[in-house]
Amino acid sequence: VNIPPKSDLEQSIVMAWKLLPTTVVGSYPQPDWLIDREGLKGRSPPRVRATELWRIESDNLREACDDATRLAIRDMERAGIDIISDGEMRRESYSTVFANSLEGIDSENPGIAISRRGEPDPVPRINGPIKRIAPILVRDAELLRSETRRQIKISIPGPFTMSQQAQDDYYGDDKGLAFAFADAVRAEVQDLFKAGVDIVQLDEPFLQARVDLARSFGIAAVNRALQGVSGTTALHLCLGYAALIKNKPSAYSFLSEL
Repeated sequence: VNIPPKSDLEQSIVMAWKLLPTTVVGSYPQPDWLIDREGLKGRSPPRVRATELWRIESDNLREACDDATRLAIRDMERAGIDIISDGEMRRESYSTVFANSLEGIDSENPGIAISRRGEPDPVPRINGPIKRIAPILVRDAELLRSETRRQIKISIPGPFTMSQQAQDDYYGDDKGLAFAFADAVRAEVQDLFKAGVDIVQLDEPFLQARVDLARSFGIAAVNRALQGVSGTTALHLCLGYAALIKNKPSAYSFLSEL
């Protein structure tokens, strides 16, 4: 079903009477027929591609993810959600698709980084300049735009968080790596808005987890990623997966500095 988007005026009228428009923040639950949910639940969130989790053969995986995306969209519409996402059906975790699709990543030989839980995690290994050589999430956005008349949102991992979820064997400079990710994010965000996305959300959980580094260059990396961008953006600051991080602070002390 190819549903044309509403005009800017129509969308403005619809949203104007909504005091608190509703949306979703993270990924929508993927169907059991698409991914091994028990296998996903029984491990730490993937930072590199975990193709072994998919139940669908690679030749049919894109079409299966399209179908799962349509189901997620219909669920959100029936629930009355105002700003619809694609549900991140193609992602083993929020960052895996974008981070591992960039040039400068050695996808065959992952590195190791310390997670927010203080444990070693397999992560993308940086072996060259980080570059976005082609759009990565734009096709997902185009499918989403074609399937709903409501406002739409696409999420993308933020540059600071990606720099903390990587083994740097090239830059030797945390700030330089984060800024390289920021340039890649900015190019993608601009193309997402061109594809008809209403809101782009940057996922930056490590701003909360590593406050000193966030102060040093994390906020600057986010600002660099959004420099010159025309469109509505959101910043998601996560306190961690409830199933994995048992002890959380009672308040977000760093929030006022943002």
